[in-house]
Amino acid sequence: MDWLIDILRNNPSIPIFLTLGIGFWIGKLKYKTFSLGTVTSVLLVGVLVGQLDIPIPGPIKSVFFLLFLFAIGYSVGPQFFRALKGSGIRQVLFAIVMCLLCLGVTTGVALALGYNAGEAVGLFAGSQTISAVIGVGEDTIRTLGISQAEKQNWMDMIPVCYAVVYIFGTIGSAYILSYIGPAMLGGLKKVKEQTRELEKSMNNSSVTSQPGFINALRPVTFRAYSAEGDFFDSPRSIEEIEQKISSMGRRVFVERVRQGGTIIDEPAASVTISKGDVIVLSGRREYVVQDESWVGPEVADAELLNFAVEKIPVMLANKSVDGITVDGLRALPHMKGVAISSITRGGQELPVLARTKLIRGDVVTLAGLKREVDSAAKAIGYADRPATNTDMVFLGLGIFIGALIGAITIHLGGIPISLSTSGGALIAGLVLGWLRSKHPTFGQIPDSSVWLLNNLGLNMFIAIIGITAAPTFISGLKEAGLMLFVAGIISTSLPLIIGVWLGAKVFKFHPAINLGCCAGSRTTTAALGAIQDSLGSTVPALGYTITYAIGNTMLILMGVAITLICS
Repeated sequence: MDWLIDILRNNPSIPIFLTLGIGFWIGKLKYKTFSLGTVTSVLLVGVLVGQLDIPIPGPIKSVFFLLFLFAIGYSVGPQFFRALKGSGIRQVLFAIVMCLLCLGVTTGVALALGYNAGEAVGLFAGSQTISAVIGVGEDTIRTLGISQAEKQNWMDMIPVCYAVVYIFGTIGSAYILSYIGPAMLGGLKKVKEQTRELEKSMNNSSVTSQPGFINALRPVTFRAYSAEGDFFDSPRSIEEIEQKISSMGRRVFVERVRQGGTIIDEPAASVTISKGDVIVLSGRREYVVQDESWVGPEVADAELLNFAVEKIPVMLANKSVDGITVDGLRALPHMKGVAISSITRGGQELPVLARTKLIRGDVVTLAGLKREVDSAAKAIGYADRPATNTDMVFLGLGIFIGALIGAITIHLGGIPISLSTSGGALIAGLVLGWLRSKHPTFGQIPDSSVWLLNNLGLNMFIAIIGITAAPTFISGLKEAGLMLFVAGIISTSLPLIIGVWLGAKVFKFHPAINLGCCAGSRTTTAALGAIQDSLGSTVPALGYTITYAIGNTMLILMGVAITLICS
């Protein structure tokens, strides 16, 4: 094995990818609902690989961490700035209070137990499941006026403490918000009923009666029917047909017509349909697949149904649709013949309910004939068609400028204070992501690229942390002791329990929105999934997106605060 160890030591990039591969594989493993998660798995595998005493140059770690933070800022930037001045100000204030609670409780526990800055940062990162704090804490420790040996000792303790408390930070958060939270709000059964009532009220529509939301959003469909019902005893115009369907509380359109041997591709509203003609109806499947006996039997007309349909994501960018509801969007003239397939905000899918509010930067997936979808896209924003190219000028200069500003240090009372290069990269991502939502013709970073920057950036950083911290990991674990796990339980649980109470009593949130806000403020996606499973609804996501944008930014920057306080 000596030759293999020599290769790994002389080529540190090889063990990094070994750590990533095995870490991601272990992170996917589950026992019932329990999983270590990717980040923790990569860290622990890195510690194991690092027992071979593999030196890794410092800059590699920083480069990937900056990519990760920029990607985080880019993805939540539109929601972050829109929330600061929009109708979601209550959720913004709640997220700020929650983040301060997380900082206050964790700092109090750390000071009470006499933890140094490294132990405090690891406790904060793990208990609040905000892995990025590891890098921010390290950057801040490097600026402190202490000996190099003490700096290294503190930085070595960060991943140790993080690994110990992260497991409860994830599992505990999910359990508290999906079971204890509903119990505090009147019981799970009551909260479920209140959530169903909210869904029902949000489905009330002046344009159409949206069917109950289902988790697996059904696609738009096109089906052909032969006009043989009594309704067509006298010829009916397409306008009359669509009006009759609308009176049934459904949003369905006539897209094509066969009259004898002639196919009409773009029938005008005045075109009349007689018995024996065949029409193509389009709409969301739950609208179209209903009792159409008043029209006539469905037919398999391959030629009539052989036409191109476009389904594209459209970024809402025009001021005219900022704050509009789904119902209001459907009512716009340019939306005729176009169905809304899905809505995402900051990568999180929202329920397609009539009264769901949309904001600039949201991505709405539209489906319909190409001419109709193109017209709708121009009217509401920018057709963000799938692309493979990333605007590298935007990415490279964005990180450069942000990191440069973050590197500036100001001394207050002899204490060096700075955003650090990592904080600067995060803020650059926020600003540039927001600018892209307002001017979507530049700064293209495809979702797949954002995912790669996010996951590869963070986990490459974590892998290097694990490998380089390995020689002192076991001794650090002994030094931290069992009390660290107890400290993690307190730091995880107390802010969430207080947050649920504040959300109900002070901020007066609906129970489902309250739980979503708590999960978003703590940036714990696993908890959001647990809440939605527990309530059988995706409504909590309406409280998650804004608070997630605020929490993701504040908690990372609070890594600087807890480092300075505990140093």
